[in-house]
Parts: sequence; C-alpha cells; structure tokens
Amino acid sequence: MLHGIPVTLYERTQTGVDAFNAPVYTETPTTVENVLVTPTSAEAVISDLQLYGKRSVYELCLPKGDAHTWDDCRVDFFGQSFRVFGPVQEYIESMVPLDWNRKVRVERYG
Repeated sequence: MLHGIPVTLYERTQTGVDAFNAPVYTETPTTVENVLVTPTSAEAVISDLQLYGKRSVYELCLPKGDAHTWDDCRVDFFGQSFRVFGPVQEYIESMVPLDWNRKVRVERYG
C-alpha cells in the first residue's frame, strides 16, 4: 500500500505592510500527514525553468481533503526547506482512485 510522509507546511498570513507598502507575512507551521514526494522529471525541470524561471526539484502529491493554502509557502521535509511555486494542480476527487488528488512543485529554498 502506498503511503506518504509528514511534511511541515509554513502557511503565510499577511500581518501588515512595511514602509514601502509591501505586504509583511508571518509563517505558521503545520504538519501535513501522508504527502507523497516524487522527484521532478527532466522534462518538467526544463519546462518550469522556461515558464517560471525556477528549478523544480520535487513534486508533492497532497492528500484528499487537505484544505491548506499551498501557494508560495515554505515546506520542510528530508531535513531541508523548499518553496512551493506555480499553480496547484487539482483533479476531480471522485475520479482519483488513491488518497491524493492535488499536486504542487517545489524548489530548494535557503
């Protein structure tokens, strides 16, 4: 049976603006269980570099029912930090036979 690993998601919440009117965020750590982590294919790395200017390292498959906001958040797993980029890919939950129905890509961070 397939099973994922726990990852730490740092959800960003805007808490104000700085002197230049840029948003200021705080990060709240949350553990998300049962996340599948797969290496990104060579084709996807090239595509992401061309589309987003970022080097994709892993693809995270998120469990069904997960309601966290993953856009531009920091994620920790394997003892390293990563940053989510690009859109969240979501599939029709009832059409996916396994426990995961959304995917995000991450790049190395820090």
